Amino acid sequence: MVHTLAFRPGPLEVILILFITFIVLTFTVIKVFSFCRIFSKAGYSWAFGLLMLLPMTEIVIPLVLALIEWPVCKELRLFKQEQSGGSE
Repeated sequence: MVHTLAFRPGPLEVILILFITFIVLTFTVIKVFSFCRIFSKAGYSWAFGLLMLLPMTEIVIPLVLALIEWPVCKELRLFKQEQSGGSE
């Protein structure tokens, strides 16, 4: 006679699983929304923030943002050059 042990979660385990799932989804939405806003303010498409849903991008994307020149900064630099060149 072979006995198979089937794990059937009780009501407390189900509530805990649902609570943890809710917390993880909430933090994921906050993270994606934040990066969508960061990309938008940096001058890129907001949709790049959706890349945060992929594995390992949590490490790569902040490094890329820290090391590249943002289009907004490039426009500001060009604007300042234009203003200083026009006043001489």
